[in-house]
Amino acid sequence: MKEIAIGVDIGGTFTKFGLVDREGNVLAESSMATYKHSSPESFIKVLFTELEILRQPFQGQIKLMGIGIGAPNANAHKGTIEHAPNLNWKGVVPFKELLANYFPSTEISLTNDANAAALGEMVFGAAKGKSDFMVVTLGTGLGSGIVSNGKLLIGHDGFAGELGHVTVVPNGRQCNCGRMGCLETYVSAPGIRRTLMELIADTTYESPLRDISFIKLSAKDITEQANHGDKLALAAFSKTGEILGAALANAVAFTSPEVIYLFGGLAKSGDLILEPTRKNFEENLLNIYRGKTRIELSGIQDRSAAILGASSLVWANE
Repeated sequence: MKEIAIGVDIGGTFTKFGLVDREGNVLAESSMATYKHSSPESFIKVLFTELEILRQPFQGQIKLMGIGIGAPNANAHKGTIEHAPNLNWKGVVPFKELLANYFPSTEISLTNDANAAALGEMVFGAAKGKSDFMVVTLGTGLGSGIVSNGKLLIGHDGFAGELGHVTVVPNGRQCNCGRMGCLETYVSAPGIRRTLMELIADTTYESPLRDISFIKLSAKDITEQANHGDKLALAAFSKTGEILGAALANAVAFTSPEVIYLFGGLAKSGDLILEPTRKNFEENLLNIYRGKTRIELSGIQDRSAAILGASSLVWANE
């Protein structure tokens, strides 16, 4: 009988889930709308039904070893989701406790989505065998998962590693967290869009991107034009890499990781984001750290990364 874990990645719009074996093979996967549920109770009820449907074809063939969940603002210590701005459920939600009502004899692990990505990299990705590394997720926001001495760094309150909310520009751009100048307002999919709009105002580069409204503009549009040599798009990536590289250089001073892996939609631009980030990273490092930390792309970037990351909570905790 094959041992499997259930991996659940909760996003503000959709939730992805799947059955994953020890080798990282996703046996089955599906998704459901998160935004349609105004309460965690209704969400969990539907999630349970969907997971039962997913498992049905494998009855008698698989043994469930546990459920791993990655979610925004998740507290690994308490099993709660706390004040997540992109979810309809407000306040502190005892998510693990509520889900346990449907899976009373199953081990359930919960952490924030960025930490799940880091564990996924360690269990199934490029960080296998590494004990000191960081995974930086570049998506709608900027998340970071830090592994030091082989252990996930979560802090005394469960919320360590919020690199996206360090201040990189005092009194800079407004962030959804309520503060100003956070890293994710500059380095994320929305962040590079904001940067491009500033460059439109400040430069005279000719570009088809000038004809796209901010609402319709996507990070994918900027990537496509940059790949065609568009000066405006390339300038946006250069500025983004400049800010990210400097921020990562500061982060190295705290944990001295062997590798920093970039993960998420913006990281799929490859060298467009890697080259300026690496350049500015090395320039801003303290001398004793130079040449010691690599910046690479995630090893699970093009697979069912979110599901793998969440399921790895089960295997990593054994």
